[in-house]
Amino acid sequence: MKRIGLFSVVLFFGLQTFAQKEEVKWLGLEEALVLNKENPKKILIDVYTNWCYYCKVMDKKTYSNPKIANYINTHFYPVKFNAEQKEDLTINGKTYKYISSGRRGYNAFAVALLEGKLSYPTTVFFDDKAEVISRLPGYLDIKSFEPILVYIAENHYNTSNWSDFVNTYKNTF
Repeated sequence: MKRIGLFSVVLFFGLQTFAQKEEVKWLGLEEALVLNKENPKKILIDVYTNWCYYCKVMDKKTYSNPKIANYINTHFYPVKFNAEQKEDLTINGKTYKYISSGRRGYNAFAVALLEGKLSYPTTVFFDDKAEVISRLPGYLDIKSFEPILVYIAENHYNTSNWSDFVNTYKNTF
C-alpha cells in the first residue's frame, strides 16, 4: 500500500512538472539591448502599467499561451516595460527619468518610445539594430497576435505589405 501511495505522489509531481506551460522569459530593456549586441535578434517590448486592465488580460490570455510564449522566446528578446516606472533608465548614454503628473506619472522613455501617445498596452517591435519597426497600441488576442509575430520575426514586413500578408496567412498556433 505504501508503494502505491509513493508511486502516486511521484507520478503526480512528475505530471505537474511535465504539464508546466512555457512562459515568456521577460527581460529588462537594458539587458535585451546588451544581448542584442552580442547576438542580434529582434526585440519585442510590452509597454504596460500596473493599473491597466487590458495589460493584465493580455498577460493572462495572450502571453501565457505556450505557443505564443515559445515563439516569442525563440525569435525575440522580450521586454516588459512599465511606462510608469520610477527608476531611471539609461539607454545609449541618455537617461530617462520619472515625470510626476497628477496622481500618476510616467517615465520619459515611454513618451519617447510611444512618440507621446501613451496608450496601454502597446507592443513595440525593434529590429536587430534596435530601431523601431512598429508600434501596436491595444489588446492583442492570440488569433490576431500570431500573424503579427510571424510578419515581424520572419521579415515579411520587408517584402510584403500587411494586408497582402494577413490575407494569405494561415494561423498555426
